[in-house]
Amino acid sequence: MGNSTDPLPTTLPTPTSDPGRAGLAALLAHPSRALIALDFDGTLAPIVPDPEKARPHPDALPALTALAPKVAAVAVITGRPAGTAVKYGGFADVPGLEHLVVLGHYGAERWDAVSGKVTAPDPHPGIATVRAELPGLLDASGAAQGTWTEDKGHALAVHTRRAADPQGAFDALRAPLTDLATRNGLIVEPGRMVLELRPPGMDKGVALLDYVRDLGVESVLYAGDDLGDLPAYAAVDELRSDGTPGLLVCSGSEEVTELSEKADVVVDGPAGVVRLLQAIAAQAG
Repeated sequence: MGNSTDPLPTTLPTPTSDPGRAGLAALLAHPSRALIALDFDGTLAPIVPDPEKARPHPDALPALTALAPKVAAVAVITGRPAGTAVKYGGFADVPGLEHLVVLGHYGAERWDAVSGKVTAPDPHPGIATVRAELPGLLDASGAAQGTWTEDKGHALAVHTRRAADPQGAFDALRAPLTDLATRNGLIVEPGRMVLELRPPGMDKGVALLDYVRDLGVESVLYAGDDLGDLPAYAAVDELRSDGTPGLLVCSGSEEVTELSEKADVVVDGPAGVVRLLQAIAAQAG
């Protein structure tokens, strides 16, 4: 996880693609017109066996408070409920983060530091049915031993990381959970030893594009670590094709290679994300 005595970096990594280099250059040249968008779990916070114990890297908040006043906005985009991310992240009432926004449930919920309130629509009707049927399905599957269900309100996530055979449980549950989701108008989003049942049309790409267009920013950085971040990567690609520079950052993990293959910059987990944010804050004009 690193520690708070790590020295501030003085150099930035060189992006591996021309669009990535253009994105970083635009961000540094005009930070006040840039959006910094970040996933939470695996990006700001290390992945832990119990998702309820996830907390940001110890230097994450200082890095964000150093950077936030220099950019147009900082957004945390997460599959967690917005209020949960705010609580675990310690984002409320932090000097320097007065304009932080947390887009929870893949953008279905929004918390902003200005009001301190969460706004959200009603849950999809299929969620209640899935919530009722899920325990029986898991018991009948024979693969549920050691799994843990996280009720996110607008979605339900089955974690297999604590099972005796995490990958085996993940593989065994994927088909029956997909069937349950489909019957109730939902989809299954696979992640790092987690299968999330949620409504269609909710993803980090939609949330990111909507927020970029609301703000009218001129460049964007997005950092993530998991399959659920691929739609946000695609959104940055779409923005770049439309002339808005962007930088794709992967919080590196051997569990997920799809992001690292698409990223302009790969860093060493949340500690690497923190060092990158520190370097941008130090060099932003």
